[in-house]
Amino acid sequence: MQQLDPTDRRILLALDEDPRLPIMVLAQKLGLARGTVQSRLERMTSNGALRPHSVRVDAAALGRGVSAEVAAELDQSQIDGAIAALGRIPEVLECLAPAGDTDLLIRVVATSPDDLYRVSEEIRLCPGITRTSTRMILRTVIPYRTTALLAEG
Repeated sequence: MQQLDPTDRRILLALDEDPRLPIMVLAQKLGLARGTVQSRLERMTSNGALRPHSVRVDAAALGRGVSAEVAAELDQSQIDGAIAALGRIPEVLECLAPAGDTDLLIRVVATSPDDLYRVSEEIRLCPGITRTSTRMILRTVIPYRTTALLAEG
Protein backbone atom coordinates (compact mmCIF):
# COMPACT_ATOMS: atom_id res chain seq x y z
CA MET A 1 0.00 0.00 0.00
CA GLN A 2 1.32 3.40 -0.98
CA GLN A 3 1.84 5.99 1.79
CA LEU A 4 -0.53 8.95 1.82
CA ASP A 5 1.04 12.29 0.99
CA PRO A 6 -0.13 15.65 2.46
CA THR A 7 -2.58 16.24 -0.42
CA ASP A 8 -4.14 12.79 0.05
CA ARG A 9 -4.49 13.51 3.76
CA ARG A 10 -6.18 16.88 3.09
CA ILE A 11 -8.68 15.18 0.78
CA LEU A 12 -9.45 12.47 3.32
CA LEU A 13 -9.78 14.94 6.21
CA ALA A 14 -12.30 16.98 4.20
CA LEU A 15 -14.23 13.80 3.41
CA ASP A 16 -14.09 12.78 7.07
CA GLU A 17 -15.84 16.06 7.93
CA ASP A 18 -18.48 15.59 5.19
CA PRO A 19 -18.35 12.26 3.32
CA ARG A 20 -21.10 13.36 0.92
CA LEU A 21 -19.16 16.25 -0.62
CA PRO A 22 -19.29 16.09 -4.42
CA ILE A 23 -15.85 15.90 -6.01
CA MET A 24 -16.19 19.34 -7.62
CA VAL A 25 -17.08 21.00 -4.27
CA LEU A 26 -14.27 19.08 -2.55
CA ALA A 27 -11.78 20.27 -5.19
CA GLN A 28 -12.91 23.90 -4.80
CA LYS A 29 -12.75 23.70 -1.01
CA LEU A 30 -9.17 22.39 -1.15
CA GLY A 31 -8.00 24.57 -4.06
CA LEU A 32 -7.24 21.53 -6.23
CA ALA A 33 -8.20 20.57 -9.75
CA ARG A 34 -11.24 18.28 -10.00
CA GLY A 35 -9.16 15.75 -11.98
CA THR A 36 -6.52 15.68 -9.23
CA VAL A 37 -9.10 14.90 -6.55
CA GLN A 38 -10.82 12.30 -8.75
CA SER A 39 -7.61 10.48 -9.66
CA ARG A 40 -6.32 10.48 -6.08
CA LEU A 41 -9.61 9.07 -4.75
CA GLU A 42 -9.56 6.36 -7.43
CA ARG A 43 -5.94 5.50 -6.57
CA MET A 44 -6.65 5.37 -2.83
CA THR A 45 -9.68 3.16 -3.45
CA SER A 46 -7.87 0.76 -5.78
CA ASN A 47 -4.82 0.36 -3.52
CA GLY A 48 -6.92 -0.21 -0.39
CA ALA A 49 -6.08 3.02 1.46
CA LEU A 50 -9.73 4.07 1.28
CA ARG A 51 -12.08 1.43 2.68
CA PRO A 52 -15.54 0.64 1.28
CA HIS A 53 -18.40 2.85 2.48
CA SER A 54 -20.07 -0.13 4.19
CA VAL A 55 -17.45 0.09 6.95
CA ARG A 56 -19.31 3.18 8.21
CA VAL A 57 -22.60 1.31 8.67
CA ASP A 58 -23.37 0.52 12.31
CA ALA A 59 -24.32 -3.16 12.58
CA ALA A 60 -26.92 -2.27 15.23
CA ALA A 61 -28.82 -0.35 12.53
CA LEU A 62 -29.00 -3.67 10.67
CA GLY A 63 -30.55 -5.43 13.67
CA ARG A 64 -27.22 -6.81 14.90
CA GLY A 65 -26.79 -4.97 18.22
CA VAL A 66 -24.74 -7.69 19.95
CA SER A 67 -21.04 -7.74 19.14
CA ALA A 68 -18.27 -10.07 20.21
CA GLU A 69 -14.80 -11.27 19.44
CA VAL A 70 -14.16 -14.93 18.83
CA ALA A 71 -10.64 -16.25 19.36
CA ALA A 72 -10.04 -19.35 17.24
CA GLU A 73 -7.34 -21.98 17.27
CA LEU A 74 -6.94 -23.98 14.11
CA ASP A 75 -5.12 -26.71 12.28
CA GLN A 76 -2.50 -24.59 10.50
CA SER A 77 -2.63 -26.82 7.42
CA GLN A 78 -6.29 -25.81 6.90
CA ILE A 79 -5.99 -22.05 7.37
CA ASP A 80 -7.08 -21.21 3.81
CA GLY A 81 -10.22 -23.34 4.12
CA ALA A 82 -11.04 -21.84 7.51
CA ILE A 83 -10.67 -18.29 6.21
CA ALA A 84 -12.79 -19.08 3.13
CA ALA A 85 -15.54 -20.56 5.33
CA LEU A 86 -15.43 -17.60 7.73
CA GLY A 87 -15.77 -15.24 4.77
CA ARG A 88 -19.12 -16.86 3.94
CA ILE A 89 -20.61 -16.06 7.38
CA PRO A 90 -22.36 -12.68 7.05
CA GLU A 91 -22.02 -11.89 10.77
CA VAL A 92 -18.20 -12.03 10.55
CA LEU A 93 -17.18 -8.37 10.25
CA GLU A 94 -13.43 -8.85 10.37
CA CYS A 95 -10.86 -11.59 10.84
CA LEU A 96 -7.35 -10.85 12.08
CA ALA A 97 -4.25 -13.03 12.51
CA PRO A 98 -2.64 -11.81 15.77
CA ALA A 99 0.66 -12.79 17.32
CA GLY A 100 0.45 -15.13 20.29
CA ASP A 101 -1.63 -18.17 21.20
CA THR A 102 -4.71 -17.19 19.19
CA ASP A 103 -4.56 -18.14 15.52
CA LEU A 104 -7.47 -15.97 14.38
CA LEU A 105 -9.34 -13.16 16.10
CA ILE A 106 -12.79 -12.76 14.59
CA ARG A 107 -15.09 -9.77 15.17
CA VAL A 108 -18.73 -10.76 14.88
CA VAL A 109 -22.22 -9.34 15.37
CA ALA A 110 -25.53 -10.97 16.23
CA THR A 111 -29.14 -10.11 16.98
CA SER A 112 -29.18 -11.50 20.54
CA PRO A 113 -27.10 -13.62 22.92
CA ASP A 114 -28.83 -16.73 21.55
CA ASP A 115 -27.97 -15.65 18.01
CA LEU A 116 -24.38 -15.02 19.13
CA TYR A 117 -24.27 -18.64 20.29
CA ARG A 118 -25.44 -19.71 16.80
CA VAL A 119 -22.77 -17.55 15.11
CA SER A 120 -20.07 -18.90 17.46
CA GLU A 121 -21.12 -22.47 16.66
CA GLU A 122 -21.05 -21.73 12.93
CA ILE A 123 -17.48 -20.49 13.36
CA ARG A 124 -16.49 -23.49 15.50
CA LEU A 125 -17.75 -25.84 12.78
CA CYS A 126 -15.65 -24.24 10.03
CA PRO A 127 -13.09 -26.63 8.55
CA GLY A 128 -9.77 -26.49 10.38
CA ILE A 129 -11.02 -24.67 13.47
CA THR A 130 -10.28 -26.81 16.51
CA ARG A 131 -11.32 -24.53 19.39
CA THR A 132 -13.00 -21.19 19.96
CA SER A 133 -13.50 -18.76 22.82
CA THR A 134 -16.12 -16.02 22.60
CA ARG A 135 -16.18 -12.73 24.50
CA MET A 136 -19.19 -10.47 24.17
CA ILE A 137 -18.45 -6.75 23.87
CA LEU A 138 -20.58 -4.68 26.24
CA ARG A 139 -20.07 -1.34 24.49
CA THR A 140 -17.69 0.55 22.27
CA VAL A 141 -15.94 3.30 24.20
CA ILE A 142 -13.68 4.56 21.39
CA PRO A 143 -14.95 3.71 17.91
CA TYR A 144 -12.65 3.01 14.98
CA ARG A 145 -11.08 6.29 13.92
CA THR A 146 -8.25 7.69 11.84
CA THR A 147 -8.97 11.45 11.87
CA ALA A 148 -6.15 12.28 14.33
CA LEU A 149 -3.69 10.23 12.26
CA LEU A 150 -4.70 12.05 9.06
CA ALA A 151 -4.26 15.44 10.76
CA GLU A 152 -0.88 14.39 12.17
CA GLY A 153 0.91 14.25 8.82
